[in-house]
Amino acid sequence: MGRVDGKVALISGGARNIGGASARMLVAEGAQVVIGDVLDAEGQALADELCRVSRGDHARYVHLDVTSEEDWAAAVELTTSAYGRLDVLFNNAGIFNGGQLQRYKREHWQQMLDVNLTGAFLGMKAAADAMIAAGGGSIINTSSIEGLRGTPWAHGYVASKWGLRGLTKSAAMELAPHGIRVNSLHPGRISTPATDQMPEDLIPIPLGRPGRVEEVAAFVLFLASDEATFTTGSEFTMDGGTVMHIPTKI
Repeated sequence: MGRVDGKVALISGGARNIGGASARMLVAEGAQVVIGDVLDAEGQALADELCRVSRGDHARYVHLDVTSEEDWAAAVELTTSAYGRLDVLFNNAGIFNGGQLQRYKREHWQQMLDVNLTGAFLGMKAAADAMIAAGGGSIINTSSIEGLRGTPWAHGYVASKWGLRGLTKSAAMELAPHGIRVNSLHPGRISTPATDQMPEDLIPIPLGRPGRVEEVAAFVLFLASDEATFTTGSEFTMDGGTVMHIPTKI
């Protein structure tokens, strides 16, 4: 018996990194997973891999641009038609750009909001009825430690992640009567091919290392499972102590 036996999950940004690690962990614990992404080759390869490893039809891939209502509708339709229900939505897709406030372009600001905030809103909007029909479930939104603080040169990203933190709470209040829990994840620096190119001292980490994608996926698994049935509107930070860090030099 796995921790999410019989549950069906839809993951945006699911082809790699945190999304990919979460898909692997959920399937390993008994779930059926639909991987949504714009990285078609990587997403399909992961779905094929998970089906081979699980020796069954435990994963599908769907092209999902989270800024498209049509793509979201198609992703939810594929999920429910393939597996009969939708229990877990993991809004994981996100992007980053930055720049000095006076030179930060409006189109870059809008891009952050469209993908990181509106994308999650559209996902919840598309998935809610299917989750209500399933008798409830869990929505997990990937915010960031930047949704808990302010950081120079990251204005659009910070705004989008603070917005997603608030949206999580309003959705949690509205969907609670339907048995749908909504929580947010707030990762700090997590080791990926992109972040591994950054200077190690850019973001001080009291534990002395970046996190691993599997460590974030473990929170996804917990929130997707029945172990978290009394948890909603909450924030889960996995940052090695970064947010609490007090510089030694002032």
